[in-house]
Amino acid sequence: MSSDILLDGLAIVLQPHVLGIILLSAIYGLFVGAIPGLSATMATALLIPLTFYMDPVSAIAAIVATTAMAITAGDLPGVLLRIPGTPASAAYVEEAYALNLKGKAQLAMGIGIVFSAAGGLFGAIVLLVSAPLLARAALSFSSFEFFWLALLGLLTSALVSTDSPARGLFSLCLGLLISTVGLDVTSGQPRFTFGVIELYGGVSFIPTMIGMFAFAELLRGLSAAGKVPPVPERQTFWSNPFAGVWRAFKSYPLSFFRGSALGASIGALPGVGGDLAAWIAYGMSKRFSKTPEKFGTGHEEGLIEASSSNNAGLSSAWVPALVFGIPGDAVTAIAIGVLFMKGLNPGPQLFVDNPTMLAAVILTFAVANLLLVPIGYFAIKGAHYVLSVPRGLVVPSILVFCVVGSFAINNTAFDVGTMLAAGLVAYLMESNRFPIAPVILGLVLGPILERNFIMSMQIADGSLLGFFSRPLAAVLGVVVCGIVLMPLLRGILRRTRKRAADARAA
Repeated sequence: MSSDILLDGLAIVLQPHVLGIILLSAIYGLFVGAIPGLSATMATALLIPLTFYMDPVSAIAAIVATTAMAITAGDLPGVLLRIPGTPASAAYVEEAYALNLKGKAQLAMGIGIVFSAAGGLFGAIVLLVSAPLLARAALSFSSFEFFWLALLGLLTSALVSTDSPARGLFSLCLGLLISTVGLDVTSGQPRFTFGVIELYGGVSFIPTMIGMFAFAELLRGLSAAGKVPPVPERQTFWSNPFAGVWRAFKSYPLSFFRGSALGASIGALPGVGGDLAAWIAYGMSKRFSKTPEKFGTGHEEGLIEASSSNNAGLSSAWVPALVFGIPGDAVTAIAIGVLFMKGLNPGPQLFVDNPTMLAAVILTFAVANLLLVPIGYFAIKGAHYVLSVPRGLVVPSILVFCVVGSFAINNTAFDVGTMLAAGLVAYLMESNRFPIAPVILGLVLGPILERNFIMSMQIADGSLLGFFSRPLAAVLGVVVCGIVLMPLLRGILRRTRKRAADARAA
């Protein structure tokens, strides 16, 4: 991007109302992320009704600030209560709690705040540099390349979102099935509507999102009520919550850069997101550490690497979302839905049609992550009070937001029913260890996949070989086919070895 475009984008971001929205959203994200069981994705889903009344930059800024702060604030209950506030925090909750037991709770929370902010800035730089370059290359993409990219994003999400690829693929197929409800993209004939007029436009994305992430969280919280340990009755207010953070950085500088680079790389993979980056970063930190025996006893090294990867992955997850229109994770799936509502279709053409707006969107990442440090300071000071909010007040408030937000989409009770049904389905799925993210990505990417498949078949006169007729399409096709066939080949090889071992034993 040219300097003029960046300056124009910065002028948009620095408008008082945009900064105000970023600040309020960060505070809201802090509150939600610090309460165990309430995820950053749920916080983002509840924001959707409010984005109706915002301009595109303000709407995306609200989503970015909420997510960044919620992911970071998820470390607070992990340190104090041994309860991860978000899935990403679960990767290193034992390490953080061990630091608390050693009397270093402020250091654990300070590392989480500072290195999350620094990793987020690293990811924002990656987004700023790589997105325009990729967009220029993507302008030459045809329907073949977009088909393979959409399929790659779906398969990646399904295979890495759970320890059971079969469960991930089931969730993915469920999302794709839901995406086919409505009018056929070619003939205009109703599909799977069963005569229900409200389904002619398809299953509404936003009520489904709110139900699967917000209402399902409430059901899980109610079913787990009583399992949550009590909040510590007394907390000390420290003079400097960030004391010792600089010393930790000087001791393990490589951990920060390695964690940020890893988070940015993994987050940019379609369908993966930042949660997986935190787990991999913590594992890599232990693998390459000179003192792996200290891990699990309250060691700063793993915290630095995992915290850095968190927000770096969040920022870079927007690369496939903005460049290709393919969500990098569940949050960017929500953001893509918001951009579509604003009449802005994510993709390479958007970089040509409205580069200033995109520059402003990317710069909101830097501003939001810079605000993490001062807001995080007060978050550490007031962590006890945030965690002490009774669930009896939180649960009814969120339920009201779920109902009002779903109803406000089309002013119909049918969408409220969709939200309740989606929440119940998500609760039952997660209770049986079926992941939810592939369902949402299937719902978002299903129409894109179908549209590009039909266009490609028309161009190739019905020949499947046409999907490998262009060099890049052929490469992407081979990668996708490899991802599909690899588990099958691995299973066949495992059974062959087992038979050979049994034969030798006999």
